[in-house]
Order: sequence, then structure tokens, then C-alpha cells
Amino acid sequence: MPIRVLLADDQALIRAGFKMIIDADPDVEVVAEASDGREAVDLAHTARIDVVLMDIRMPNLDGIEATRRICADDRLAGVRVLVLTTFDNDENVVLALQAGASGFLGKNVHPAELVNAIRVVAAGDALLSPKATRGLIGAFVSRTRPAVTTRPPTLDLLTDREKELMILVAHGLSNDDIAQRLHLSPLTVKTHVNRTMSKLAARDRAQLVVIAYQSGMVLPGDALPAH
Repeated sequence: MPIRVLLADDQALIRAGFKMIIDADPDVEVVAEASDGREAVDLAHTARIDVVLMDIRMPNLDGIEATRRICADDRLAGVRVLVLTTFDNDENVVLALQAGASGFLGKNVHPAELVNAIRVVAAGDALLSPKATRGLIGAFVSRTRPAVTTRPPTLDLLTDREKELMILVAHGLSNDDIAQRLHLSPLTVKTHVNRTMSKLAARDRAQLVVIAYQSGMVLPGDALPAH
């Protein structure tokens, strides 16, 4: 069954372009379109969506709040949000990740990358450009973090290995990268990361990155840990 996609963007021309790209692939299809955030939330409930391509700047309800409402609704637990942005350094992308988005794409994305991104988030993974994500979140947290960093109590539930992997995830390393670095199998890394997400109630890797920065486990400008 094809992956069902909702396009949420207030510009009809952009929706038409993305729809043409998506519908050209047999594994994905656009089943609904929304011109504002409120409509996107409503359609997420009625159109049996797998992935929402969400623009950030929309009328009535912006993409950040629409993402928050979708990701916080238990009835939409299987729906993933992929944020669309014009600029890689858009701080609103970080707000969208905090709201529950599984990743982000520039609107100038290559057609093949767009379809692959939809497949990635539909499978429950996060779509993160390591360099862009670290830069975005690091810069955002450095300006907004209070003087005293709040450490979520759930972090104490993590094993030392899980904390180690979480830090590496926050630095943008993939499971394969981590496996090679720590001399583990990719499956073992995936298991540890999944357990970490479960303990922290994180939807995906994007949320792990946000938590790592907000808790102070990783600070903007930190170098990759030595091994």
C-alpha cells in the first residue's frame, strides 16, 4: 500500500509541484492538501495520513502549532510530520522539532530526496541533516536556554551506554557511524537507541537531539567525544 501524504502549504503552486513529484512514484501518493495549519490538523484526522509535509508559515494556524497538535494527539500516533522550510537556518524548524516533527527539508529539495525523505519518516525514523541540525539546535538553545539547565528526571533511567549513544546521536551520527565508532553491530546500536527513545518518551531521533541539547548533555560547540 502506498504511503499516504498530506501536503500542507498555503501556496497552491508549491503544492502542485510537490504533488507531481510524489505521485510520480508508485510507493507514495498525495491523498489530501491543506492551505493552512487548521485544515492540516483536520485532514490528519479524517484522511488516514501517514506523513504530513508541513510548511511553517501558514495563515490561521502556523505549521509549528499544527505540528504540535498532530504529534500530541494519541489518535494520530502513527502520523509523522516532515517540515518544509525555505532556509536551512530557520529557527522555526527547531520549534517544529520540539513540537514533534520528525525532520525537515528545504523547499529546493531534489525530487528523489523528497520521496526518500517521505519513506524515511514513514518508517519511523528521523530525517536530520547532521550539520544543519546541530547548527540549528545549538544556536537556538544557546540563546534560549535558562542559566540553570533543567535535567529531566527520566535521564537517570538511561544506562551509561544509552547516554553515550544519545550524545553521539545529538552530534548527528547515524546508527552505522555509531556502530563503527564503538565497534558494535548496527542492530545493537538501533536497539539501544530505541530503548533510549522509549525511556525518554521521544518519538524519534529528532526528539533525542532536542532533549540532549535542552538538558545540557550536549552544549553548542562541543566537539565529538573522544573514543
